[in-house]
Amino acid sequence: MCRLFGLTAGHARVLAAFWLLDALDSLVRQSRENPDGTGLGWFDEQGRPHVEKQPLAADHDPAFATEAHARHSATFVAHVRKATGTPIAPRNTHPFTLDGRIFAHNGVVGDLPRLERHLGHDMSLVRGDTDSERLFALVTREIRRAEGDVGAGIRAALAWIAAELPVVSANAVLAEPGRLWAWRHPAAHELWVLDRAADGARLDHRSSLGTRVTSDHLADTPSVVVASERLDDGPWQLLEPGDLLAVGTDLRLERTALLPGGS
Repeated sequence: MCRLFGLTAGHARVLAAFWLLDALDSLVRQSRENPDGTGLGWFDEQGRPHVEKQPLAADHDPAFATEAHARHSATFVAHVRKATGTPIAPRNTHPFTLDGRIFAHNGVVGDLPRLERHLGHDMSLVRGDTDSERLFALVTREIRRAEGDVGAGIRAALAWIAAELPVVSANAVLAEPGRLWAWRHPAAHELWVLDRAADGARLDHRSSLGTRVTSDHLADTPSVVVASERLDDGPWQLLEPGDLLAVGTDLRLERTALLPGGS
């Protein structure tokens, strides 16, 4: 299963270090199936998105995932991919960027030919083979149609997908500088949120897959984290199926219904 991670400190740019997998000599790491890609996205001081990512096929250097990536940003997105039929290649590795936003997805959306027909000329936004990038293209198109209203665009895209396509999971994280959106649909995969106070405790989160993120800056800066699993013993909240979470630069959490009727 793929893993999602999103973090925002709102207005504050913070330094965070990411290890996307355990060291290769870790016994815990050896006990797991090898992932098929890892990636990290963040925004520079001008608000431009940047993504570092690498497929972890046998012919690529896996050191990318096991070395520390220290980056300054107000918002981060990280992803570990387990492929479900599409090639292990850079073009299929998360996160993806469009219109200045960063996106990562966990799950499977079916009947891609129907989705491609629905996208029409907007298939020009897609460079790879995954359902994830096609989902992102549809969300991006609907945000454009909603004149930049991100929440409205997400709802429009997911309403069509829920009505027209078979879906195992469309869980995703979408980021802008200082802003984060996350949604859970349907119930197959969990998605958690942690509202972190500036309480003097440094951030040090580790997942069961071997990912890790640390930040001394976040001891004195509040933040919000979204992840596919609880990463420490903090007061995590499980998003309900059908939840759309929006976190603004003020770090206020707003939960609304993703689909009409609240389903």
